[in-house]
Amino acid sequence: MKQEGDDSRLFFRGAQNRSHEKMKLRKRKSTLYLSPWKSTERRGDLLGENIYLVLFTTALRIWIPRLAQALLSAIADIRLYSLMKQLENQQMARWVFFCQLCSWFTWYCCTRTLTNTMETVLTIIALFYYPLEGSKSVNSVKYSSLVALAFIIRPTAIIPWIPLVFRHFWQEQKKLDLILHQFLPIGFVILSLSLIIDRIFFGQWTLVQYNFLKFNVLQNLGTFYGSHPWHWYFSQGFPAVLGTHLPFFIHGCFLAPKRYRILLVTVLWTLLVYSMLSHKEFRFIYPVLPFCMVFCGYSLNHLKMWKKPALSFLFLSNMLLALYTGLVHQRGTLDVMTHIQELCYNKPDKSSASVFIMMPCHSTPYYSHVHYPLPMRFLQCPPDLTGKSQYLDEADIFYLNPVNWLDKEFHNDSTLPTHLIIFSILEEEISAFLISSNYERTAVFFHTHLPEGRTGSHIYVYERKLEGTLNRR
Repeated sequence: MKQEGDDSRLFFRGAQNRSHEKMKLRKRKSTLYLSPWKSTERRGDLLGENIYLVLFTTALRIWIPRLAQALLSAIADIRLYSLMKQLENQQMARWVFFCQLCSWFTWYCCTRTLTNTMETVLTIIALFYYPLEGSKSVNSVKYSSLVALAFIIRPTAIIPWIPLVFRHFWQEQKKLDLILHQFLPIGFVILSLSLIIDRIFFGQWTLVQYNFLKFNVLQNLGTFYGSHPWHWYFSQGFPAVLGTHLPFFIHGCFLAPKRYRILLVTVLWTLLVYSMLSHKEFRFIYPVLPFCMVFCGYSLNHLKMWKKPALSFLFLSNMLLALYTGLVHQRGTLDVMTHIQELCYNKPDKSSASVFIMMPCHSTPYYSHVHYPLPMRFLQCPPDLTGKSQYLDEADIFYLNPVNWLDKEFHNDSTLPTHLIIFSILEEEISAFLISSNYERTAVFFHTHLPEGRTGSHIYVYERKLEGTLNRR
């Protein structure tokens, strides 16, 4: 047992040395986190008595953030409904609310703990207090505070608000008071709080918003994670996010009153600004999706013929896509971490286990889904901050020649991890290494019907078996 414990510590220590970083696990006071080489009998008793409680609390740690984000998204949706009820009437508000709720992309993103999701929530709530013509809930202090908070969370949140704030400033009679008594004090307070919080966590004064701007815009290092042509949002991104709402959005743009023109300008402005950045993702334009639903609602409200077929088409097409992307597509990376978590708690004899995730980096969640001091490692892909012309990250080097990389990395058996997690597409290429190192496939998880590149249709878990175990079989 001690030898196995030493092996796992060697693997974990090797991972630390290779990354040139100190990986520290938080100290746990619970006896459930006793060292694997101490009191195994006591540990087994504790796990036997508390296994269901531990698994339940671990599930709560995973689900509470999602539920909290879902609640915030629901509050934002209700604010959107209330705003449209003020600006128009209850019937119009219902159509906008319907469009928002049956959007497949809303379902896909609204419970995910992404900064883009929180940015969207704050944008909708801020719009509720924004001085739109006909709004009865105008409060400049509240809306500007929410915009400032969204900017602190994700600096790109300011992009949709540039035309909106400029319009407010242009129409405001007391422009100087608006700047001196509202915008500047609120910005100063929110930014100061951000600086203080970052000072506490980083240990030095750090302007995170500037670093974000420098990395993504000035240095354009986001291209390291992929780039698209300038027209991508117009030709692919925006149509995909809107989905079957697209024809209703276009129809609504011609029907909506002039006072909503600022919302359309905001959508176009946001798409144009993001188009200037090389790195593009669907989620970046999620904050303007609710703006589009206003125009979709106008389209449905003015439909006389074919209204029921249109509603059925919107609902069914979006719900099928929402269910598929939410429950089926790319689910394997979550399922495999649940398996690893159960491995930790259900099998006390696996206390010396170690895991190596041989996938494109950040394919799976990490300790946020395990909550156990299990030595784990994944292929690294840090961006190049040194300006090298031929820079390759660890993942790139691995995929150039996986078997050669594995032979060099694990030059002796003592450094081998007990478990490997790979995509099915990699299995054949490293089969010689798996056989020679006594690895056996112990679990298979479906991942996607649309594998591409380094991503396979399934995820395999391999466990290293001792020679004695293999011989007995």
